[in-house]
Amino acid sequence: MGMFSRFCLFAALALATLLAAAEPVSFPGVPAPPQVAARQFILMDFESGAILAEQAPDERAEPASLTKIMTAYGVADALAKNLVKLTDIVTISEKAWKTEGSRMFIEVNKQVSVDDLLHGMMIQSGNDAAVALAEHVSGSEEVFTTVMNQHAARLGLTNTKYANAEGLPDPNNYATPRDLAKLTQAFIRDYPEIYKYYSQKEFTFNGIHQPNRNGLLGKDPSVDGVKTGHTEAAGYCLISSAKRENMRLIAVVLGTESNSARTKASEALLNYGFRYFETRELYPAGAKIATARVWKGAAPNVDVVLEAPLGVTIPRGKYASVKASAEVNPRLVAPLAKGQQLGRLIVRYEDKEFLTVPLVAAAAVDQGSFLSRGIDHLRLMIGR
Repeated sequence: MGMFSRFCLFAALALATLLAAAEPVSFPGVPAPPQVAARQFILMDFESGAILAEQAPDERAEPASLTKIMTAYGVADALAKNLVKLTDIVTISEKAWKTEGSRMFIEVNKQVSVDDLLHGMMIQSGNDAAVALAEHVSGSEEVFTTVMNQHAARLGLTNTKYANAEGLPDPNNYATPRDLAKLTQAFIRDYPEIYKYYSQKEFTFNGIHQPNRNGLLGKDPSVDGVKTGHTEAAGYCLISSAKRENMRLIAVVLGTESNSARTKASEALLNYGFRYFETRELYPAGAKIATARVWKGAAPNVDVVLEAPLGVTIPRGKYASVKASAEVNPRLVAPLAKGQQLGRLIVRYEDKEFLTVPLVAAAAVDQGSFLSRGIDHLRLMIGR
């Protein structure tokens, strides 16, 4: 008997928490991604984390106002933890009022709600609103920036660093297309109610009307976000997300020459992804894949499950080409902890290994009695 027993089943690609996503998917017969006029880009499937197209995805770049996605994420996290409320009233500091760049046009010493400041930052790209929110949540922009970097580390954004809350140029403010896509994925997943603010096409505050600068909103009804950015060094940047049927894509485009160029590049990438790929969710988190024998345990068996949901991103019409084999250690000896890895699911597309997904114990298994442990010890010795 080999080290692993095998079970065959249809399966799919793991969600982003299980994907290394170091390389873009490559499928025979699928056309190459479109050539777009951008220095860097990445196209990610939201559910699976699969990378469908990329160019220089891990090169650090100035994120400009894309920084405010993390600022909004940090505020959303504080709201979720009841550290602040949308109805909180913020007294605007001189520092926030004087912040350069795009503005919501708040006034020093005036009182503005957190909800209005979020709208002003997420829709109007107000640098002043970003600083005001940072000060309200953490007491100062400097402390809030530390929190932003803590979130980045927790989310696995290994090529990202923040020096401020608004995205003004700073050598210590940088990100990559891959990290920006992962951050956007986390925002949509973790705080969907706040993410919805990005879908609003306009916002009026203090009698000043400003449209959302995302050129895809209104042009493509499937697009519901996300954020624009621009400085001379960064060029024109856009992170967009769209959902069609059951598939959501995230496109990050950096370093284009104009507002229209970033819109055109983003549109081309999204259309490519939706045209040639499909995504299905196959199993929820905790789905039972197999039952494994446990030696010397208080229970004779343990369910082997997926720790995270399992979805599939494949060329359209090619679901039958995706298969997987589950490998589970047949010599599992108690005690076992809940969530302990017991094996792996190997995913293949057209018989080529694609990725592996951990399989874990659904429950803890304590040691059995002295007698049962002795019997199992003898059975293991003779290979039964």
